[in-house]
Amino acid sequence: MSASVKPITISILGKEYKVACTPEEQDVLMSSARKLDRQMREIQDAGKINGGERIAVMVALNIMTELHALQKKQETPEQEFAEKLGGLRHKIEKVLES
Repeated sequence: MSASVKPITISILGKEYKVACTPEEQDVLMSSARKLDRQMREIQDAGKINGGERIAVMVALNIMTELHALQKKQETPEQEFAEKLGGLRHKIEKVLES
Protein backbone atom coordinates (compact mmCIF):
# COMPACT_ATOMS: atom_id res chain seq x y z
CA MET A 1 0.00 0.00 0.00
CA SER A 2 1.31 3.43 -0.91
CA ALA A 3 2.33 5.76 1.90
CA SER A 4 -0.34 8.27 0.86
CA VAL A 5 -3.11 5.65 0.82
CA LYS A 6 -4.45 4.85 4.26
CA PRO A 7 -7.40 2.79 5.44
CA ILE A 8 -10.35 4.58 6.97
CA THR A 9 -13.30 2.99 8.71
CA ILE A 10 -16.83 3.64 7.50
CA SER A 11 -20.04 2.36 9.07
CA ILE A 12 -23.00 1.19 7.02
CA LEU A 13 -26.06 -0.35 8.67
CA GLY A 14 -24.09 -0.85 11.86
CA LYS A 15 -21.27 -2.75 10.19
CA GLU A 16 -17.79 -1.32 9.90
CA TYR A 17 -15.73 -1.50 6.73
CA LYS A 18 -12.13 -0.50 6.19
CA VAL A 19 -11.55 1.25 2.88
CA ALA A 20 -8.20 2.43 1.55
CA CYS A 21 -8.14 5.93 0.11
CA THR A 22 -5.91 8.95 -0.27
CA PRO A 23 -6.32 11.94 2.04
CA GLU A 24 -7.83 13.88 -0.90
CA GLU A 25 -10.55 11.24 -1.33
CA GLN A 26 -11.38 10.87 2.35
CA ASP A 27 -14.04 13.60 2.67
CA VAL A 28 -15.92 12.42 -0.43
CA LEU A 29 -15.74 8.80 0.71
CA MET A 30 -17.00 9.63 4.20
CA SER A 31 -19.82 11.75 2.78
CA SER A 32 -20.75 8.99 0.33
CA ALA A 33 -20.76 6.40 3.12
CA ARG A 34 -23.06 8.57 5.26
CA LYS A 35 -25.46 9.05 2.32
CA LEU A 36 -25.42 5.32 1.56
CA ASP A 37 -26.06 4.47 5.21
CA ARG A 38 -28.92 6.98 5.36
CA GLN A 39 -30.57 5.60 2.21
CA MET A 40 -30.18 2.01 3.37
CA ARG A 41 -31.68 2.86 6.75
CA GLU A 42 -34.65 4.57 5.07
CA ILE A 43 -35.38 1.44 3.06
CA GLN A 44 -34.84 -0.76 6.11
CA ASP A 45 -37.11 1.43 8.26
CA ALA A 46 -39.85 1.31 5.63
CA GLY A 47 -39.99 -2.41 6.45
CA LYS A 48 -40.80 -3.56 2.93
CA ILE A 49 -37.41 -5.14 2.23
CA ASN A 50 -35.48 -7.37 4.58
CA GLY A 51 -31.83 -8.32 4.44
CA GLY A 52 -28.78 -6.15 3.96
CA GLU A 53 -28.03 -7.51 0.50
CA ARG A 54 -31.53 -6.75 -0.82
CA ILE A 55 -31.42 -3.28 0.72
CA ALA A 56 -28.02 -2.66 -0.88
CA VAL A 57 -29.37 -3.71 -4.28
CA MET A 58 -32.35 -1.35 -3.95
CA VAL A 59 -30.09 1.55 -2.97
CA ALA A 60 -27.74 0.73 -5.85
CA LEU A 61 -30.69 0.81 -8.25
CA ASN A 62 -31.80 4.16 -6.83
CA ILE A 63 -28.29 5.59 -7.18
CA MET A 64 -27.95 4.31 -10.76
CA THR A 65 -31.33 5.84 -11.64
CA GLU A 66 -30.17 9.19 -10.26
CA LEU A 67 -26.87 8.89 -12.15
CA HIS A 68 -28.66 8.03 -15.39
CA ALA A 69 -30.95 11.06 -15.00
CA LEU A 70 -27.95 13.34 -14.39
CA GLN A 71 -26.08 11.94 -17.38
CA LYS A 72 -29.12 12.36 -19.60
CA LYS A 73 -29.51 15.93 -18.35
CA GLN A 74 -25.87 16.66 -19.24
CA GLU A 75 -26.23 15.11 -22.69
CA THR A 76 -29.12 17.38 -23.62
CA PRO A 77 -27.08 20.61 -23.94
CA GLU A 78 -24.47 18.76 -25.98
CA GLN A 79 -27.13 17.37 -28.30
CA GLU A 80 -28.74 20.80 -28.69
CA PHE A 81 -25.34 22.31 -29.46
CA ALA A 82 -24.62 19.62 -32.06
CA GLU A 83 -28.00 20.22 -33.71
CA LYS A 84 -27.50 23.99 -33.80
CA LEU A 85 -23.98 23.55 -35.15
CA GLY A 86 -25.31 21.25 -37.85
CA GLY A 87 -27.94 23.82 -38.79
CA LEU A 88 -25.36 26.57 -39.01
CA ARG A 89 -23.09 24.39 -41.13
CA HIS A 90 -26.00 23.73 -43.50
CA LYS A 91 -26.73 27.47 -43.79
CA ILE A 92 -23.05 28.24 -44.45
CA GLU A 93 -22.88 25.57 -47.14
CA LYS A 94 -25.98 27.04 -48.83
CA VAL A 95 -24.46 30.53 -48.79
CA LEU A 96 -21.16 29.25 -50.19
CA GLU A 97 -22.96 27.38 -52.98
CA SER A 98 -24.76 30.56 -54.10
